[in-house]
Amino acid sequence: MIGGLWNGLSGLNIFDKALSVESNNITNVSTVGHKADDIRFEDLMYQNGYGNGSAVQSIDKRTIQGGLQVTGNSYDVAIDGKGYFIVEERETGDTAYTRAGNFQMSEDGLLQTANSLKVLGMTPQTTSIVTSNENETTFTNEYNTFIASQTISNENSQSVPADNFIKTINTKATNYLVSAQDSGISGSGYKSADSKISDIDALMSDYNSKLETYSLSADSESTVSISQITTIDYSNLTTNLVDENDSINVFVNNSKISQQFDTDIQTTLNKFSDKLSNVKGLTSTVDTTTGIVEIMSLIPGKEVTISEASINNNYSLITNTQVASLGSGQGLVDSSRTALKNALETADAKLIDITSEISLNEDTLVLNEIQMKLDNLDLVEESFGSVIIDDGNIYLKDGNNSFLVGKIETATFKNEQGLDPLGDNLYRNTAESGIALKADDMNTLISSSLELSNANISTSLTSLLVYQKAYEANSKSITTSDEMLTTAMDLIK
Repeated sequence: MIGGLWNGLSGLNIFDKALSVESNNITNVSTVGHKADDIRFEDLMYQNGYGNGSAVQSIDKRTIQGGLQVTGNSYDVAIDGKGYFIVEERETGDTAYTRAGNFQMSEDGLLQTANSLKVLGMTPQTTSIVTSNENETTFTNEYNTFIASQTISNENSQSVPADNFIKTINTKATNYLVSAQDSGISGSGYKSADSKISDIDALMSDYNSKLETYSLSADSESTVSISQITTIDYSNLTTNLVDENDSINVFVNNSKISQQFDTDIQTTLNKFSDKLSNVKGLTSTVDTTTGIVEIMSLIPGKEVTISEASINNNYSLITNTQVASLGSGQGLVDSSRTALKNALETADAKLIDITSEISLNEDTLVLNEIQMKLDNLDLVEESFGSVIIDDGNIYLKDGNNSFLVGKIETATFKNEQGLDPLGDNLYRNTAESGIALKADDMNTLISSSLELSNANISTSLTSLLVYQKAYEANSKSITTSDEMLTTAMDLIK
């Protein structure tokens, strides 16, 4: 009878705890990223065939995936799969882990949790800047002409490249429409303002096209593009330029370029070369002493059809002294950007090109705080930028430009049940859980969404009823044992 009292008391104790566990599950049914608890029991030691009650064996986290809800908030991120976000206490620097992805931007521009812990991840290891003025490395308001913005990645490549990466390339220029002026020496690369503008327009289009090509084949080996250079030898025919009835001619991409005799042979050759230089995407020089004309394509890798070079009806020799070669990979882009930069500078304009790159080859977690303001990063003048998070990659958008500023990292553990729950949706690793391991390949990060609690109201309510009845039954066992003790004591009397 005394044993019955203690057995009933142990039952009251464990079912009181069980009621607390299920009440906590129900309380957190709307808590972002909450993982419900499961309580398990065990029987106590037996003596002489009699059991000595029960105890709580363990309280484990239910680590199954919670439902995902689209919120439309650009700062919200949900983990679909295994893993935890990595966060850091600002004052102590202690690291913790959470499934709650309801993030926000702090006053100092850092990505943080709802309870002000810094969210950690990767940030660009390299930021390469190509600029017309080495003292200018920021998109100031002077750079008001958008040229290009491209994200390039081989993150999901099926091949095994030497280096996995994701990067953004952003390019702007000053207003070349205003700054372009006629310049140059006749016969030696002379350019009118209009032809300079046409060249820049063509080179901008070429640059965007090659960025797109690179983005579709990011694993390609880097080889530079080569511009076509064509030489026309008029040396044996220049004596035929005598009067206004004579002309020097050539077809460029099926369009005839012609110059009638003007004043003298030298003047005629110079004006002919100037007309070639003013063809979009070309520049030309002429040696008036020999009559040799050199035509170079300003667009690297582009083939130019040059044919039927003649003076009057007598044809001259055409040779491609440098054949166009398209190039590939980063070299394809670099060649086009250099040509564009040169053309802009010829028009008294300036270019800035900013490349931000994150290497994805690290097997271990590389963690940094993530700055969410473009002006704090010295990328853009007087602009915070609007946030876009795509599979954990964080971009800040300013107008048409989109800058890669970070990548949210996730961690996993050999034994998730060994994590120590701290409250506030936070966990701390322990010796039982093991160290944090990189979890990028074990999940997908869903943008503008949150993971809901995985607590199940129906299951919890049913468990509450069961535990309540079990509590009542154990209470009854105590009162029954008490009544039996009372009866036995009365018999003794």
